[in-house]
Amino acid sequence: MKIKIILTLIAAGLLASCSKEYLDKQPEADISPDAFFRTERDLELYVNSFYRVLPSAEGVYNEDIDNIVKQSLPENVIGNRIVPQTGSGWSWGDLRNINYFLENYNRTVPEEQAKKWAAVARFFRAYFYFDKVKRFGDVPWYSRTLDPDDEELFRPRDPRVMVMDSIMADIDYAIENLGTSKDVERVTKWTALALKSRIGLFEGTFRKYHTELALPNYEYFLEEAASAAKELIEAGPYTVYMGSGADKGYLELFSSVNAVEEEVILSRKFSDALQVWHNVNYYTITASYGRPGLNKDLVNSYLMADGSRFTDKPNYQSIEYFEEVQDRDPRLSQTIRTPGYIRIGGTSPQVPQFGFSVTGYQLIKFVGDVKYDSYNRSENDMPIFRLGEVLLNYAEAKAELGNIVQADIDLSIKKLRDRVNMPNLNLAAANANPDPYLADQYKNVSGAQKGAILEIRRERRIELVMESFRWDDIMRWKEGQLLTRQFKGMYFPGTGQYDLDGDDKTDVWIYEGQKPTANGVQLLKLGGEILLENGAAGGNVVINPHISKKFDEKKDYFYPIPIQELQLNENLTQNPGWE
Repeated sequence: MKIKIILTLIAAGLLASCSKEYLDKQPEADISPDAFFRTERDLELYVNSFYRVLPSAEGVYNEDIDNIVKQSLPENVIGNRIVPQTGSGWSWGDLRNINYFLENYNRTVPEEQAKKWAAVARFFRAYFYFDKVKRFGDVPWYSRTLDPDDEELFRPRDPRVMVMDSIMADIDYAIENLGTSKDVERVTKWTALALKSRIGLFEGTFRKYHTELALPNYEYFLEEAASAAKELIEAGPYTVYMGSGADKGYLELFSSVNAVEEEVILSRKFSDALQVWHNVNYYTITASYGRPGLNKDLVNSYLMADGSRFTDKPNYQSIEYFEEVQDRDPRLSQTIRTPGYIRIGGTSPQVPQFGFSVTGYQLIKFVGDVKYDSYNRSENDMPIFRLGEVLLNYAEAKAELGNIVQADIDLSIKKLRDRVNMPNLNLAAANANPDPYLADQYKNVSGAQKGAILEIRRERRIELVMESFRWDDIMRWKEGQLLTRQFKGMYFPGTGQYDLDGDDKTDVWIYEGQKPTANGVQLLKLGGEILLENGAAGGNVVINPHISKKFDEKKDYFYPIPIQELQLNENLTQNPGWE
């Protein structure tokens, strides 16, 4: 099965590569429907090609918004995007192939047998259009294949409300007609429920917080998100993976070579035997990919092991690394290197390396055995949907509706905290005393459930870090101002020698002037290899302080439509602010 799917995806790339225009694309090399769609096997082979729309491995782990900081910043974070000539995600080839299948799948195969394959196609059409709506807002809805001279090719953008209703109809059909067997490599009813919870949460919160767009019925989408999530949680065959215990289970979920089927609903498969790899190990242990590291304000957000808030400590801003990572939520030490960290397949403790991490908080999530350290040799599967996200979707949807109760927390957040032996979230306490540190980040949150919403956002950011949800979260919450904040790393009180792991040996030496001589020590010249907020007087490491970041609230929540598309179709209009 694994060989078949991977080879089918490779073949699909040859048969149906996307072009810039819907009208440029002929479906699967002009396959004759009468000649091809004759058996269920034919239908299966065709729908396998749809899986290529799922994210690549880099599309999962290569996050670079405000959770993960790198040497360079992407254009959408800096705020200097421009209207492109072409590209920008405005492509329709995959949709044409999906629609072609839906027009022809039941020519020979009886509907009762064929509809499960139509359900896969409609799952992917919902997935495709959800991505388009997130990116552009209003988009043309095409439900059939079009000829080059078809007037429908030149239609204007359809209203977001209409497109989202169509997406929901597609995902509901998929839920109704997909099978219930567990399959980490194929779309099932459970995958469709997970996607529906994701779609409903995004659209519901987007409409709630983007009041300037006057989009109706945000409650409907949140209710649908909560309902889909709850059905999957209660009826689905998935549990939160506990692994080897609180200190390892979370890490093991992501470093496992094969997707952990207890929790992972759908993954992208990689295999050394089939020579299908990705690059996550090399990404985290070399300087070639921007030296990624966790952002300081995310590190601050991890609770203490007893459930209290780290940022309630009076001196939390000036606590050095060794002390700040003690007695914290165990997910911190399973996401970055902390004292005592030993590589999988390694033998000795490893301290954070500034040569590979600009913030000093060096990533270990997704990092596998040392034998995978060479360029493009990692083979651990990448989760696309997992129960952990669905639990968070449920809790957030209920909180945003304003009707969350402690039983909802127990059904969702508690399960994630149980994995790492953290105290459960107390709903009444959270609402009675909202965290001022989080409130300063998420300025649009208000109301009686403010404390609950803030705590669920904390949980989401921590649990899903490095899984590339952060951009969508910031966009739907209307919190673009977060991207303009200075990104920071570890705190150092000034120049000098520092022991990062408490073994009484110097690990880092920050110096001025002539470079000292010291074997086995990271020598960082102040103002060169490392920048501190207050120079020799110390402070947090700062990254790219000379790059001016801005976020335009009037236009940056959407991407611009490329110039060429506007020229080809005069009925298209540009997104506001990008004219």
